[in-house]
Amino acid sequence: MFSTVKNPEIPAYTEVPNLDFYLKNGLLFGIYEETPHAFIRENPDANMLNALSHLGGRYPVLLLDEESYNNLKNRFLEARSEEGIEEVEGFENPEEIENFLQNEDLLSSENSAPIIRYVNSLFVQAVKRRATDIHIETFEKEGDVRFRIDGVLNKIATLKKGAIESIINRIKVISNLDISETRIPQDGRTKITIAGSGVDVRVSILPTYYGEKVVMRLLMKGESIPSLHNLGFSVEVYNKLKSLLKHSYGMILITGPTGSGKSTTLHSFLKEIDHEHFNIVTIENPVEYNAPGVNQIQVNEKVNLTFSEALRSILRQDPDVIMVGEMRDSETAKIATQAAMTGHLLLSTLHTNSAVAAIPRLFDMGIDPFLVRSTLIGILAQRLVRKLCPYCKVAYAPSEEDIEYFYLDHDTKVYGPKGCKKCGFTGYRGRRAIGEIILVDDAFGARIKYGADEQSLRNYLIEETDFKPMFEELRKMVMTGETSISEAIRIGVKGV
Repeated sequence: MFSTVKNPEIPAYTEVPNLDFYLKNGLLFGIYEETPHAFIRENPDANMLNALSHLGGRYPVLLLDEESYNNLKNRFLEARSEEGIEEVEGFENPEEIENFLQNEDLLSSENSAPIIRYVNSLFVQAVKRRATDIHIETFEKEGDVRFRIDGVLNKIATLKKGAIESIINRIKVISNLDISETRIPQDGRTKITIAGSGVDVRVSILPTYYGEKVVMRLLMKGESIPSLHNLGFSVEVYNKLKSLLKHSYGMILITGPTGSGKSTTLHSFLKEIDHEHFNIVTIENPVEYNAPGVNQIQVNEKVNLTFSEALRSILRQDPDVIMVGEMRDSETAKIATQAAMTGHLLLSTLHTNSAVAAIPRLFDMGIDPFLVRSTLIGILAQRLVRKLCPYCKVAYAPSEEDIEYFYLDHDTKVYGPKGCKKCGFTGYRGRRAIGEIILVDDAFGARIKYGADEQSLRNYLIEETDFKPMFEELRKMVMTGETSISEAIRIGVKGV
């Protein structure tokens, strides 16, 4: 009766009278061969056929297989959510907000209450725009909604204070937090489903002078963690990282400031390890990625399950590989060092600005230089750098100051951000990791053993080894137009 097509790239078409009626009954609309068409799935039900009879032949009708139908439906609902994100009038009172069903699919939610629809739209848009965090802030008369995209906050909307308060109450409901409590911080979690995929959300609420501030972290699923090869490191860094993971014992450290991708790199390491034949245990605060085949422990200081206490217990669990989310204190550092000495491969992070700075940091935490020398096998320092959008970046001549800072030739052409629809008008599209890596060999280990200071260690690496500072990779990205000078300066990596 009808033609059957399989084309998951059909754009949704929303300019249809009585569209809500048709959508409710499963009839979809899209642009096929430059013409609006109506679409039904194979083996349509009675509701679809009834909606089709109301259509009165105004559009050509095509059948879609199940996968193509669902793809078009999800794109259609995303388009509707973009419209809903602007519709913030007529807020309901917090008492009238319905209890949120944890397993409902936000894209197919038909509830029209404005606050519920707006919060649902926030999650849909955050996932669509690759945001890692949603910030909701309260000020004197209004509030802001911002997404952190590629490490930088972008304002999405400014709303009246009453609307912000209702949105925060809605978030409390879905996170099982106390709506009536506004004086103390609260932490919670929730799980949402968008287009059939689950997303874990970590919620933090903090009282401020004019009201509450909410930060929601959208947590990546374990299967979405990129492989080590796809993180973006240079070939030299990647090959050295692969060589480190061949060790059966010792300590590997990843350093960098908050938001530099250390946790993602750690989990990429774990993906490279044979899960079937190794016992892998992690201690994290909190568990951000659900990693299949890995025993994950979440720190809970309320019951004295700290990094150090968990690490002591792990050592009685016959582990092969131990990942400690962060070495925060001297006690954890000492136990981790002992674990690395006794035949375990230990992975952890430190907050230092460079790879070589991790060594004096370990000294400061009370680890003897000879123990650092005996256990440490490698250090990676990393940053995440935003890449210019290839569709809209613009070329210009650098200033004398920029030429001097990045050691550029005077005829070098550099690129800057402009902004277009494909990059969300930010000028940037995606990020990649850059890093500097130290492999601790006998010669470098001897200098650690005798307590050499940071500058002398760095001078030795640059003058006597093939060590390449992170600044060189950043400079290369500027010269090839992969990133901008302003982004390179924001990263804060200094030259030699």
